[in-house]
Amino acid sequence: MKTEAPSLQGFRLTQTFFGFKPEDRVQLHESLFDLVWHGAGRWDWNTLYNMPVYIRRFWISKINKMQDEAAAAREKVKAKTKKPTIIKSPL
Repeated sequence: MKTEAPSLQGFRLTQTFFGFKPEDRVQLHESLFDLVWHGAGRWDWNTLYNMPVYIRRFWISKINKMQDEAAAAREKVKAKTKKPTIIKSPL
């Protein structure tokens, strides 16, 4: 069922609310979930939802950078410990 705004003479509005489109809400809630999950208890959902967008984007980029650095460090350690092991027979 598609609902449309009431039609006034000369105005053909399709939305009465200037907010998120339904397909954009998924991205919003995914970013909120990621910040709550990877924020290690720094924020609750309500705080993030009411946080200004530019600050929320800052924290998302900061956490992404931290995750990338941690992955690079893991790869570096993994590369150092990857030495071929030679198993000799007991005889």
